[in-house]
Amino acid sequence: MRETIRAFARELGADDVGFAAAGAYRSPRSPGLDSILPGAQTLVVLAYRELSSCESPNPQIAMAGRLEVMEFARSCNYRLARHLESACGARAVTVPPSYPLEMSAETKGAVGDVSLRHAAVAAGLGAFGRHNLVIHPRMGTRVVFTAVLTDLALPGDRPVDDTLCTGCNRCVEACPGNALAQEGRTDLMACIRNSQPYGIGAAISFWGRYGAADPKDRKAMVRDPHFWRLYQAGSIGFQYFCFRCMAVCPACRGRA
Repeated sequence: MRETIRAFARELGADDVGFAAAGAYRSPRSPGLDSILPGAQTLVVLAYRELSSCESPNPQIAMAGRLEVMEFARSCNYRLARHLESACGARAVTVPPSYPLEMSAETKGAVGDVSLRHAAVAAGLGAFGRHNLVIHPRMGTRVVFTAVLTDLALPGDRPVDDTLCTGCNRCVEACPGNALAQEGRTDLMACIRNSQPYGIGAAISFWGRYGAADPKDRKAMVRDPHFWRLYQAGSIGFQYFCFRCMAVCPACRGRA
């Protein structure tokens, strides 16, 4: 059954598929899988290749590439979960590639209900690199993951034993926020300030200033391009303006 499911996911368009037993999944910050699907047995993790859009110096084009792969991935995720329920008689819950996320002071909107990075590693789809992203054996760092959580018990895939990171430190040197200075840790706030300049922090700051401004100044504030960018980001969701750690990583690039 596992290989039939893998073939089905590949036919949908996933570039790779891995399986992890629920007990093999470990995430330091995300909640337990039973809080999402009581009786969860298996994570089916799907991998999708990120296009060269991530290299574009045009931030709108780079983000459009991410939105496109996310839209495609969500469709594949739903269709796989639908297949597991209709064809396999299982219960299945989709895990999205990004938002919606738990928005709280504790998580700062940056902790997934399932850590797809840790799920991918548990499912044998890669290993962590110096940038704390998952490096896939063929696609390298340019990969996006989704998952389907199911109560169907399936054998897990073997973890990747190889060290896929080249240790070149290009990600560290290219990071505009110096968020990777400490090995094994990403300075979340330093990353977000650069990668999401029109995120929730910027929105809170803007509306605080707007509330304190004189009525005559408010019209100018909403006519400023800064507000327009905030408005656009608010309609899109998490809008990234930096993909440098992904774009510069040479690991496994060009492997068949």
